[in-house]
Amino acid sequence: MARITFDVHHRFDHDARLVWEDLVDWKRHENWIPMTRVKVGDGDPTDVGHEFTAWTGPGPLSLEDRMRVTKCDWDDATSSGDCTVQKLGPVLDGEAGFTVKPDGDGSVLDWFEDVSIRFVPQFLAPIVGKIGAAGFKQGMKGLAKHLATA
Repeated sequence: MARITFDVHHRFDHDARLVWEDLVDWKRHENWIPMTRVKVGDGDPTDVGHEFTAWTGPGPLSLEDRMRVTKCDWDDATSSGDCTVQKLGPVLDGEAGFTVKPDGDGSVLDWFEDVSIRFVPQFLAPIVGKIGAAGFKQGMKGLAKHLATA
């Protein structure tokens, strides 16, 4: 089992609240993460305990990623948000999350992944981590394009 950690930093030319709203609407991830579909449970997606599942990849080769919200708070006073999810398997275990905060006339996002990946040997962790970080960087570019056309 490989342990992977990485951080992705991205600046948006959009208000922090607008970025936050798209990030915590789990179903909308389909709009900006390539080859991804998401099934969301009932209720408020920011409630602690809310569960959702994402599948990324082509058809039967997609990676199932079950998650549970452990923290998801927006602070109107600072116009910033902080969200963490627990990875529930079957392939990924660990945590992931993000913070969004204002930055001049836009906002900044810091995303982190700290996961263990079943069936991947540890010696491949650096490569898989670089691929994962690159994928999330691409996803943030996709989110920026989505926000620009919304």
